[in-house]
Parts: sequence; structure tokens; C-alpha cells
Amino acid sequence: MITSKSVSKGGGRTGYRGLIRVEPGAHHAKSIVRCDALILDEQSRSDTYPYVEVEEQSAHLGHEATVSRVGEDQLFYLMSRGLSEAEATAMVVNGFIEPITRELPMEYAVELNRLVELQMEGAIG
Repeated sequence: MITSKSVSKGGGRTGYRGLIRVEPGAHHAKSIVRCDALILDEQSRSDTYPYVEVEEQSAHLGHEATVSRVGEDQLFYLMSRGLSEAEATAMVVNGFIEPITRELPMEYAVELNRLVELQMEGAIG
């Protein structure tokens, strides 16, 4: 399984390009590619360009992509609990990337969370 997660803001653009190749004789090979994108403004975008080359009939491959925005109801709920808009947006982003950060060594996960908080200062959800 390949998982790609991206967060875009400030007119940012993310892209996933990947090749899955199944060679002849790789009986019952399985692969799933999942691309998840979180867009934080109207100018940003995310694109996926999966490439699949299959030379084995028994292979099972899949690709799925989701793009979402930070919901107004999410921000409203968190802000009604006393968070600023930037803090609420950072919390949503941290929840989105949590499946990746939990796999990182602790010191890297802490630094990634700090980076997200710094980037969300002054952000509009």
C-alpha cells in the first residue's frame, strides 16, 4: 500500500506521480495507492497522475484519491471551544496528517507538528 497525503495553502499546488509495475510471474500481486489531499484555500490545488503497468493477469491493483477542504462546521465547532481560527485549522491539519506522524520517530513528529502550527499562523480556513 502506498499512501500520499498533502496539504496546500496560499495557492500551493501538490501532485502525486507514481508508477506501479507488476512483472510477469508476480502471481496474485496486490497494490493499493491512496492519495489524500487537504486544500486550505480557493487558489490551491492537488493533482494525481498514477501510472500502472501490469503484465500479470492475476494481479489486483487499485488507486483512489480524495480532496477535501477544512469545513466551516469543523472550524465553528473548534472556535466555539475557545480556539482561534489558526489554532482550529492547525488542529484539523494535524488530525489529517496524524496517520503519517504516528509512524515517524517522536522527534520528527514533534518538529512536523511545530511546522504545521507555524504555517497556520494567520491562515484563513
